[in-house]
Amino acid sequence: MLEDESFSSFRRFVFKSRFNKTIVIFSFVAIIFQFCIFKYYYPHASYINGDSFVYLQMAYFNFKVGVYPIGYPRILRFFSLFFTSETFLILFQYIFIYISLFCFLLSIFFFYRIRKVLRILLVLIAVFNPVFLYLANYISTDSVFVSLSICWFTSLIWILHRSSIKVFLLHAVLVFLTFTIRYNALYYPIISLVVFFLCKERLFVKIIGVSTMGVLIGLFIAFTGFQYKSLTGIFQFSPFSGWQMANNALSAYRYVDSVDRKEVPQKFRLLDQDVRRYLDTTPYFKLMDPYGMDVNATYMWSPVSPLRIYMKKVVTDDSSLTKIREWAYMAPLYKEYATVLMRNYPKQFVRSYLWPNFVKYYVPPVEFLETYGFNADTVDQITEVWFGYKENKLTSRFKDKNVYILSYYPIICGVFNAVYVMMSFSFFVLGGVKLNRGLFRTWGLFTVFWVVNLLFSVFASPIALRFQIFPLILCVALNFILFDFMLTVYKAETKSNLAVN
Repeated sequence: MLEDESFSSFRRFVFKSRFNKTIVIFSFVAIIFQFCIFKYYYPHASYINGDSFVYLQMAYFNFKVGVYPIGYPRILRFFSLFFTSETFLILFQYIFIYISLFCFLLSIFFFYRIRKVLRILLVLIAVFNPVFLYLANYISTDSVFVSLSICWFTSLIWILHRSSIKVFLLHAVLVFLTFTIRYNALYYPIISLVVFFLCKERLFVKIIGVSTMGVLIGLFIAFTGFQYKSLTGIFQFSPFSGWQMANNALSAYRYVDSVDRKEVPQKFRLLDQDVRRYLDTTPYFKLMDPYGMDVNATYMWSPVSPLRIYMKKVVTDDSSLTKIREWAYMAPLYKEYATVLMRNYPKQFVRSYLWPNFVKYYVPPVEFLETYGFNADTVDQITEVWFGYKENKLTSRFKDKNVYILSYYPIICGVFNAVYVMMSFSFFVLGGVKLNRGLFRTWGLFTVFWVVNLLFSVFASPIALRFQIFPLILCVALNFILFDFMLTVYKAETKSNLAVN
């Protein structure tokens, strides 16, 4: 029997187990020590050109809606009430990752009691993982979204194994919070509903959980939609999706030969003419993003993109339209246009966008994390004022801004995804469905998430490592659990064979 196998209460399991107390204390000291060293060499936060400064602008002017969801700008405003220095925000983002990670890992240890050596390895991988330092150092939603997503998945594990009305209510709040941070959470409620349906809980508790989640998400969607309606006259939740779909469609449309192009409906004729003219006269190498391989977001952000140029043509007579209004105003049209292109050229879309993006899912490029601050060594005036910088120049104690230590992460992602497929096959071959029903439920939960996340990620936007950190964390943990199960089966069969002999 394991040293902490007798604990039936999770609280006692965490605080009364000598082993768990030791790893928690050790981990806390280690992560604080690492953070201090990291901030010595990287005294400033990292910024993504465009994204980071947009979040700060939304926070500075207290926008109710923006290009991105309002959750992260609200966090920035909250921290500004107490701290001016960016260091406290970065520390919060860093600590939040580890709080969520240890809630997840300790829950895994509680329900599965895997071998101590495997638990130690998992903790060491989590504690001494450099990607969390670089991720948390960005003024971006990445680290907060990863943390909330881990908490969301952990709550699903509890719903499957030891649910209660408190867990259901906490889960509803977590889904709502992830919804306000990033659009990637759009499919989270679907997975939650599947788990609600499969868990062994009383019906009225399930109804309370579903209702609470539905009300919170519904209110947020309604609030956002009506804000956009007041701006543009059109109710919409995410203008970002319309621009993203258009960008993705043009990534494939550029490979359609001029003689094979089909006519589009009348409402898209002028837009399509601009797009065709641009694709026919702009060399492909000028569109390339060095971090995006064959799939990138150039058509969304480049000022010379045909989508941007057409937007200026459409709104040029309306001086009352601000940048966010322009963006939101064009989104429905671009969404419809993208749908037409995908329907007209399905083969090109699969071959030129979906397939390259699928390859990137297997081996996601490091992208912004490849350099400190993505080479943004200066900040705009709003950022300078917000964080109280004495100057707009950012410095580090490294002459080289390249982050070489993260260069191997694409390979790690590919390896762990491949190992998960093999481990899953072995789990079924060894009779895991009958031998460990609890593990089978967790395996099913992660597999559903893994498949849905793959489909959503491949179709939604160009894939990068920072978007796949959360799935990678889950994948590593599940591989360890499945490996422990295989060792248990092997040990049992070995004993059985020795007894027979």
